[in-house]
Amino acid sequence: MHHDEATGLWLVSRHQDIRRVLSDPSVFLPDNAQHAVAPLPVAVLRTLAKARFSLPPALANNGTGSHAGLRRLVNRFFNARRVAAAVPVIERCAEELLDAARAGIDADGRADLFASYAQVLPCRVLMELLGVRGVTPDTLIRWSDASLELFWGRPAAERQLELAGLVGEFHRWLTDTVRGAASSPGVSPDSFVGALARHRLPDGEPLDTATAVSACFFIFIAGQSTTGQLIATVLRRALCEPGLWPRLVPEAGLAEDWVEEVLRREPPVTTWRRVTARPVELAGTRLPAGAQLLLMLMGSGSDPAVFADPERMCPHRANVRHHLAFGAGRHRCPGASLARTEAAIALRAVARRLPQIRLAPEGARPQMLGLLSFRAPLDVMVERQPGC
Repeated sequence: MHHDEATGLWLVSRHQDIRRVLSDPSVFLPDNAQHAVAPLPVAVLRTLAKARFSLPPALANNGTGSHAGLRRLVNRFFNARRVAAAVPVIERCAEELLDAARAGIDADGRADLFASYAQVLPCRVLMELLGVRGVTPDTLIRWSDASLELFWGRPAAERQLELAGLVGEFHRWLTDTVRGAASSPGVSPDSFVGALARHRLPDGEPLDTATAVSACFFIFIAGQSTTGQLIATVLRRALCEPGLWPRLVPEAGLAEDWVEEVLRREPPVTTWRRVTARPVELAGTRLPAGAQLLLMLMGSGSDPAVFADPERMCPHRANVRHHLAFGAGRHRCPGASLARTEAAIALRAVARRLPQIRLAPEGARPQMLGLLSFRAPLDVMVERQPGC
């Protein structure tokens, strides 16, 4: 435990302490999970207000009695049966995107597998699985990335205003989509938004539009942006690992095991926040009510008390799934299985279609997304190996 005077946050780094916090949401509340990291200027607040932007408790930030029902609804769309049925969709989308990437490499000798592949694949898959219509993948990606930067970054005031405009557009589109689903009997209950529009709260009342929009906001961002960040990290680390690339296709399960090790060492969600509901002792430290906690998820994957030789990438590690990359307890990421599946398929597809690539020189030091809770490469520049 360490108290950071600059931010006022209590940093929690040990695996067992983080697991305890995540497993007890009645004491360690999720209420602050989606609060903006940097103060939002008046001009930004006005822009969001014009879009009637709000994020009432729904999923990640919901410690109320409505959470269980909403989570059950979300789990219906990410359960094992649906993930298995999604495999052909993921494979088809991956092949289509790799056709374009390979054409770029054939023409120019290089390509950025983040912009052309890792970032786009999970967005296209999510749109198909959830029945999202009326928006392009590029637009949804732009809205999602803007939301992450505005609420989890520390951009300058001018940049905040620009981002707020995009976030407002995203919120207005989500609101119109939810209202359209609620008022149209023709909207399929098999679509995610249609199911939300028909959801009932514990008291029997229909779910209000603002909460349904808040649920969509979180799921759409987590389902595409963070999965794209995972795929980018998985690809880059695999290309850096001596001798791994040619083994990914012939060795069954190796891609899945590699994804798991990357989740342990370099998860896209590096930290998460909680706030104490009452005075409590954690790791020998007495915390007051209202203490703001920052859970160091990435660091917990290198806790030597849990993982032997934690600095080494070991894809066949026996206890690799003991990491906390997807959280724990009732707020554990409902899309964990889909993210794992997408990342493994994405990695194996690139290794099969582009066996003779390597990281380009500039790929060794990529631009990095560096937000409070999100970290990943913003480019995966590859090139054809000489003589190939």
